[in-house]
Formats: sequence, structure tokens, C-alpha cells
Amino acid sequence: MRIATFIHQGQRQVGLVSADGQSLQPLVLSAADAQRGALPLIEASAAGQPLPATTGASLPRSQVRLEAPLPLPRRNLWCVGRNYHEHAKELQGSVFKNNNSNPAVWPIVFTKVPECVVADQDEVRLPGESISAQIDYEAELAVVIGTGGKNIRREDAMRHVYGYTIVNDVTARDVQIRHQQWDMGKSFDTFCPMGPWIVTADELDGQHTRVRCWVNGEVRQDARTEDLIFDIPTLIETISRGITLYPGDVIATGTPAGVGLGMTPPTFLKTGDVVRIEIDGIGVLQNRFA
Repeated sequence: MRIATFIHQGQRQVGLVSADGQSLQPLVLSAADAQRGALPLIEASAAGQPLPATTGASLPRSQVRLEAPLPLPRRNLWCVGRNYHEHAKELQGSVFKNNNSNPAVWPIVFTKVPECVVADQDEVRLPGESISAQIDYEAELAVVIGTGGKNIRREDAMRHVYGYTIVNDVTARDVQIRHQQWDMGKSFDTFCPMGPWIVTADELDGQHTRVRCWVNGEVRQDARTEDLIFDIPTLIETISRGITLYPGDVIATGTPAGVGLGMTPPTFLKTGDVVRIEIDGIGVLQNRFA
């Protein structure tokens, strides 16, 4: 299934997306549940409850405005840094060359606040050069947790995956460097485009897909998730060590090589730039920077 959150006639709804992505069938949800986007469906699935019925009506995609599938995640998004082999190499010549004393053993994990989530086609707001002059893009596959748990074993981890979506882990590099931790430079308002929808795990194997990113039509990133240093089961095992994961938690799995910081010279985003991310089996997430 593809599950989308959208606005139709001024009301937030949640529905199923057709195979061609051109129409949506709204699900029967209360207004309060619809405000939480796809989260009530994920929670119901984790509790063994069936999917709500559809209203029977089918809406053309042109008549709705997509929102992030989780417009306000239940808590901070979990994110992983330097998790593709080639991306780790491209940052060896940057200020992050000594960031992780033992990258072969432990992933770098940080978070983004839920309030920074925006949707496909929403504008990402540049904060102004007095705050940050080094805004970068990071195309990422994001895992959406279904059944929660604590101390999840690697061999059991994929049973806890509800589905996948796309995230652009937008980053203020100079702020990231300045504070010697990553949360602040990752959490500016609008710095987490997410979407266009969630694809459930029965339709997509996130361990075998392709992540691509274009800036103004130029290909910048292109990699497969087989190239992850720490694969999805390892990330779930690591993040759940001593910490309970809940239905609807989001884990952004890291970005491939080709970020602006890794270019020679480093090249950062400016007003009017358009970043397009495509992940095979999910779709396209595109945002203009303003």
C-alpha cells in the first residue's frame, strides 16, 4: 500500500494512493485521527487492527494537496550520519574527518525535531546568512517503525518495519560545526521535507533500492541502499538498545555521496534552487528553497 496524508476542500484526510500515483481513496477516519496523518493507521496495525474502510470515492491527485505522511511525528526523528561508504570517504577531507573515532563499530545517531517536517512541493526556508550561509541537502530513505520494541535483535528487526518514505535531511553545515553536535543545524524550521507518502514494507524492500538526488536538474547523488555501512536491521538494533521504539517512529538511514559539502569547492543551496529526490519503489520528493 501507499498511504498519503492530504488536504481536500480544506480538510486533512488520509488515503490510499493508486498504483500510478494519480488518484487517492480517502479512508474513514475521525477528524481528530486525520490530524495525525498516517500515525493512527500505523498504531492500529501494530495492535493487530484492520485498515479502516475507504469512503468509496476516488480523488484525482490534481484535486488534493499532499502533506507529509506524518505531518507531526510523535517525537524527534532518528537520523544516521555518514552511513554510505562513498559519502564517508568524501567527508574525509572536510571538518568531519575526525567526527567518529570508531565508525566501523558504531553508527553516528542524532535527531531532528518533529516540527521541522514539511511536505512534497512545500518551500524550504533559508534562514538568512546571518544565521547560516551553508545550507546543504541530504537525500535519504526513511524507515517507519510499525510494531515498537526495546532491545530489538538484528535478526528480528525487519518485523518491526511498517514501511518507508523519503526524507531530505536539510542541514546548516556551519551551525553543525559551530555547536559540535548535529541537532541544532539539522532542526531549523522546514528542514525536513518528507513524502510523498509511505509505502508499506510488503511492497518495498528498503534494503534493495536506489536513492537519487538532483539539484536544479543536475544529478548530485546516486547510490543503492546495499551500500549502507550499517544496514537497516543494524540501525534498528542499535537505536533500540535501552530505548523503546514506538509505532510511527522514523529512522532516516543516511545520505549517499554527492552532498554540497563534499564538492570542490563546497557548494551550498541558494534562493530558487530546487532539490528533487527519487527513491525506486516510493516516488519523488521535490522542494524549492526560498
